[in-house]
Amino acid sequence: MNSLITIKNIQDLLLQGLNTSYVDDETSRRMWWASLEVVQKEFLSHSSQEGGFWVASPLPALTDKKCLTKMKGWLWSPEGFPYFQMGNAGFLPVDHSIKIKEDSNFVRNYKVLNLNTKDGYEPFLLIITTNFQCLLTIAGEKDKRTLLMRCDENSLKTAIELIDAKLNQENYEEAINFRNAIKNLGDLNINNQFENSFWPSLSTKLANLIPKLSVQNAVKNDDKNDQLTEAKLLQAISHEVRTPLATIRTLISSTLRKYKMDESMRNRLIQIDNECNEQIDRFGLIFNAAELVSNDISPLNQLARINLGEILYKLSPVWSKQLKRRGISIKIDIPKQLPEILSDSEKLDLMLRGLIDKNTRGLREGSSLILELRPAGQKLKLQLKVKKFDTGKNDISNTENGSDIGPVLNWNPQTGSLQLSQVATQKLLASLGGHVTQRRDTGLTVFFPIADIDNI
Repeated sequence: MNSLITIKNIQDLLLQGLNTSYVDDETSRRMWWASLEVVQKEFLSHSSQEGGFWVASPLPALTDKKCLTKMKGWLWSPEGFPYFQMGNAGFLPVDHSIKIKEDSNFVRNYKVLNLNTKDGYEPFLLIITTNFQCLLTIAGEKDKRTLLMRCDENSLKTAIELIDAKLNQENYEEAINFRNAIKNLGDLNINNQFENSFWPSLSTKLANLIPKLSVQNAVKNDDKNDQLTEAKLLQAISHEVRTPLATIRTLISSTLRKYKMDESMRNRLIQIDNECNEQIDRFGLIFNAAELVSNDISPLNQLARINLGEILYKLSPVWSKQLKRRGISIKIDIPKQLPEILSDSEKLDLMLRGLIDKNTRGLREGSSLILELRPAGQKLKLQLKVKKFDTGKNDISNTENGSDIGPVLNWNPQTGSLQLSQVATQKLLASLGGHVTQRRDTGLTVFFPIADIDNI
């Protein structure tokens, strides 16, 4: 094949000869994210442990950590995940990150390759394991899209041959690695019946979302309605995640009280309890941010006088214990007799936990976090600095090295985790009386208004 092979070529080829229905961009986008959840949770989760590989564009698409670590991957993506304006945005979320360094080609267990403009920006995902195979993509032109899912041997063989040819044209070394990944799998057990299970599961998933997405029917292409819909969906997801985690914590607490067990088993249950608590906090913060977006809550709502220094000292043992498990130390630097601030103590507690988590994700063992609280005119200045193990210099970890997914979340490819986006962080802190700034030379700084007699 001498002509240039592109992702769009593969999508168009798969679309040829099909008698299919078409939908607009917004509908296809919802079908895409719902289908990813169906594939990962209901089917791929049983096969990822056996290894395999995946190919995607223009984002990794997979979010399950097991898939990102156990399976090899090749990702065609715009350099640094930049945001493309207007129609070119396609299915690529907003990104405010700096460019990913050229020497950081490997993120987790996948290789990042440069996306050619001729590849297009419609999503593409090919998954191959010994017992599960699936090709998922959105094909077609603007507002005339269709969701394609292929699991038959001919389609898979064609896609693999074209991807091999594309790699051979662009990166010969990776083409060899790709062929080796195929050889290492050996004979495949082609799951021809997957199609019979996939479409009913996807229909059920979409049907369950209809009440949450019905606002889209009123005003199409309305950005505000888009944000409200996604924020309300996040609220529901956050609730559904926290509920079973809280149940697990209750069961663990009951087990620890009622039953005798050896120390290793007790420590393991305590560890599970700690992990559940951290995730409950994370999703509680996501819930608050989504609530802020969906309800358009005004800032400075129901703020009261609180002692920020006392809150930091109260939380420092919890943070220290949490970070110690990852080999990260924390130092609290707070002078005595600081004035009180105006904020919401309960929500601020959760927000501070979130900031600690967000700014230490991806740090190497041996790094340290420094929290400083200082007067700054009529405000108190809270500063978070990171001393990275590899450099020994005070800096802030690059927490925005990823792509914003909607108005609330940011996906970080370096850590494989979802965090609050920078915009959501700023809005949530503003509702708590804070103003956040972030610079590479000074780290993350939050200013809180000092409480005085006129403020209460």
